[in-house]
Parts: sequence; structure tokens; C-alpha cells
Amino acid sequence: MNRLNIYLIALGAFLTGTAELAVAGILPALAEDLGISVALAGQFVTAYSLAFAIGTPILVALTSRMGRKGVLNGSLAIFIVGCAVAVFSTNFAVLLVSRILLGLGAGVYSVLAISSTARLVPPEKIGGAISIIGFAFGSALTLGVPIGIAVTGVWGWRSVFTLLDLISLIVLVALARLLPPIEGEAPAPFRAQPRVSRDPAIVSGFVLSLLLCAGNALLLTYLTTYLKDVLSMGTALAGTAMFVLGVFSMIGSRAGGSGVDRWGAARTIVVTVALSAAALAVLPAAAAAWIVGLALLAVWMFALFATAPGLQTYFIRLSPGAADFVLGLNTSVIHLGTAAGAAAGGALVLSASTVSYHPWAASLIYVLALGAAALSFALRGRQLPAGAQEAK
Repeated sequence: MNRLNIYLIALGAFLTGTAELAVAGILPALAEDLGISVALAGQFVTAYSLAFAIGTPILVALTSRMGRKGVLNGSLAIFIVGCAVAVFSTNFAVLLVSRILLGLGAGVYSVLAISSTARLVPPEKIGGAISIIGFAFGSALTLGVPIGIAVTGVWGWRSVFTLLDLISLIVLVALARLLPPIEGEAPAPFRAQPRVSRDPAIVSGFVLSLLLCAGNALLLTYLTTYLKDVLSMGTALAGTAMFVLGVFSMIGSRAGGSGVDRWGAARTIVVTVALSAAALAVLPAAAAAWIVGLALLAVWMFALFATAPGLQTYFIRLSPGAADFVLGLNTSVIHLGTAAGAAAGGALVLSASTVSYHPWAASLIYVLALGAAALSFALRGRQLPAGAQEAK
């Protein structure tokens, strides 16, 4: 396999991930420049998420018969146009259009980045290849967001999208020249794809994904607050802790890919989700010692990102011929679960007036996710599309 192609795809994933996440960090500067409130500027995040969640499965399904290389490059081209619109935005409405274009482009790219990478490597190497894409998305949080904030402080928020635009254009040209045609398996007919997504094993897999994302968001949304209020960290120490956790997330992504290739997707999912549940179940007892609490959070972050390659590989192996469509639907499930988890975390704060109980709540959700995983594993092989191979 040509690892350069995989790294190019991963670089595109890093850029699209940065465009999504960096806005939260530069929101005040963006709002001030456009003369709008921070609350209204927050709708740029909403518009992006809605375009990502609703548009991705539709566009992936409509393009299922097209070559994957063309669709991958086309989605990156839409992302580039979205960045260009952002650079020249002078009011709320124009930037809102930019966020919609970015959400559509990034959504399709994220799905095709995973499925195309899986088709560039032998079956026994899929987990490791997908983990490189996961590593890129994790890097967007750890590196992309701080870089975006720093660039905004020096040259303004438009410079962030200028850089994303220029680098994305270079990646697009490189992919167009170097990436081989990627047709993959013969896609399921468009009308048959919804039937594939109703397979009991896939539906319960979606429930697993929903619960995982809800548990993740429940604590991640309030993680900085937890570090400061419960583990008694100052602002500087909390910032350092977030960087450390970001590093563990990237390590976890690569380790999860290796685990998939060595032990199979199902086993990797069970081990990593169980590890997440155990780490958070113990975490509240470590409130008096921040170093122990940080160590447990590092274990959780490692396991959280190690789960992703297993889950993505599981869906790919469970739905041959319709993997892109299923992965596209899963992006919507991810956003729904994230929204539900963040809302549940907010409700828990209001009722308890503290974030001390968030780890226990998230741990309980992970236990429910293990139940959904067990159900999906038990159902696989029943009513699967013809030719489906078992997801190990």
C-alpha cells in the first residue's frame, strides 16, 4: 500500500476537523468582527452540525455509484469553497452559508476518508489504516484548535480559513494526481440501502454508537469545569492537562487500530468501552488527588479514542456494498448522541449544582453501550446483505 496516499487523506481529515472545532475557540473574535452577539455566533456551530448530520447520509447515498476518488476530491473541493466564502464573509448570513458548505463538504469527506482508506489496504490492515484517520481528527482537537486561536490572535479569524483553504487546495491537487481510482465493492442499489441500514445488527450498532457519543459528550462538554472545580486545578494547570489528554487521545487512536488488526473489531470495542466505564467509575474517588484524577482521565481518553477504529471497522465489515451509506448514517447518529450527551450533562449540572457526578453518569451510559454491543454481536450474520463477511 502507498502510505503517502493515506497520510494525504489524513491531512485532509485534520483540516476538515480543524474547521469544525476551531470556531468554538475563535467565537468571541468572530462575533466582535461581525458585530453580533456570541450567542448568535454560536449558531455557526449549529448550522455546521445540522448540515453535517443531515446532508452527509443523503449525499453519500446519492453518490454511491460514483468512483470514491471523485467523490472524496469533490467533497474536499466543496470544503475549499466553504473556506473561501468564510474568508470574504462580511455579515452573519454569508458566513452562515460558509458553515453549511463546510459541514456538507467535511461530512462527506469524513465518511469517504474512512471507507477509501479501508479500500487502499489489505483486510488485515484496515484497523491500523483507519486509526491514522482517527489520529488526524484527534490532532485537530489537540493541535488544530490551539493553532487556530493563536493565528486569530495575530492575523484575525479570516486568516484561519485562508490557511485551511490554501493547504486544502494543495492536498486536493496531490490527491487528484496520486490517489488511484477507488471503486470498492459494487454498491447496493440506492433503494436497497435503507433496508441494509435496518439490519438488526446495524441498528443495534447505531445504538452502541449513540450511547458512546452521549457518554463521551456528557463529560467532555464539562471537562474543563471538572478539572477546575473538582480536581482543583488552576487555569494554567488545566490547560496543560487538556494538552496531555489530547496526546493520550492520539495514542489511543493508533493503539485502537493496532488492536483491531490483532484481535478484531468486536473484541477491541468491548475492551476499550469497558476500560472507559471502569476509569470513570473510579474517578470521583480521586477528587482529593488531582494527579490520580488526571491519570484516570488519561486512561479514559485513551480508551475513548481507541474505540473509534474498532467501531468504524465493525460497520465497514458488517455492511459490504453499503458501507459508505452506513458510515454516513452513523455520522448523524454521532451528532445526535453528542447533542444528547451535552444536554444530559447540562441537566445534571442544573439538578446537582456540580459536575462531580458526571463521571458516574457517563460510566453508566458506557455500561448500557456494552449491552448494545453484545446485542449487535449476537445478531450479526442474521439478515446481512449477500456476501457480507463477519465483523471479527
